[in-house]
Amino acid sequence: MRRALFWFYVLAFYAICQLFAWGYMFIKYVPDRKGMVIGEGMIFILIFILGIIRLKRHLEKERYYSQQQNNFLLSVTHELKSPLASVKLYLQTILKRDLDREQQKSFLSNSLKDIERLDYLVENVLLATKLENRSFNLPKENFDFSALVEDVSERLQKNSCTTEMIRTDIEPNITLNADKFAITNVVNNLIENAIKYSPACATVEVNLQKKGEDLVLTVADHGQGIADEEKKLIFNKFYRVGNESTRKTKGTGLGLYIVKTVLQKHNATIKVKDNTPSGSIFEVIFENYAS
Repeated sequence: MRRALFWFYVLAFYAICQLFAWGYMFIKYVPDRKGMVIGEGMIFILIFILGIIRLKRHLEKERYYSQQQNNFLLSVTHELKSPLASVKLYLQTILKRDLDREQQKSFLSNSLKDIERLDYLVENVLLATKLENRSFNLPKENFDFSALVEDVSERLQKNSCTTEMIRTDIEPNITLNADKFAITNVVNNLIENAIKYSPACATVEVNLQKKGEDLVLTVADHGQGIADEEKKLIFNKFYRVGNESTRKTKGTGLGLYIVKTVLQKHNATIKVKDNTPSGSIFEVIFENYAS
């Protein structure tokens, strides 16, 4: 991409030089049309420069997305290899060693967690691919949203930490008309992100309440928080907070992109706020959904 930009600048400079040269020659041999040549030449140069700027921005944007896709492929490769290697090791240990029942149960439980992690990754990639298709419509149905949020919270609690970590305040019997699979993915992404960017076994608050005619879901963590300049970028596809070379958290950069896109298809909104004294609050609002 850098080589392409270099030759792009060379050709642009050459084209401008040729334009001035031809303009000078035309004025020299037809001096009575000097005003017309200068006027039209200036307009042409202005249009040409604007075109160069637009093309440059497009090339830089393509370069950015290319880099993001490369980072995504590296992240997905790591996310796939890590749990697969872990499951393989657990199963080999069970087969080769004479373990007691409790040890076998522990190893199988850990293997199941890794398989669930793989399943979550595949679901994210498949859903992101579907959402790229503008003609794709999310099938909607009525379901118990309260029970869904509670189930996701309990599952992530079991897989994350042995101490109290996910604290829920969920109003019961809230019904939502939406794509259950996609909304499950939204809730899962928000809570898992809160866990991922929080200190070990820190508390994550998950709240679901009716506010007038609206449903409001909030997920709050006590991590480092998100800088103001990054709050608008975190919902971009493949974007991840921090520097790629120093980042320690796992992920593919698809989670919040899926959250934003799914919510848009349900006419819902999401906001990111600063938590006190530290961390972030993700607030999802389903307008006129309360029932």
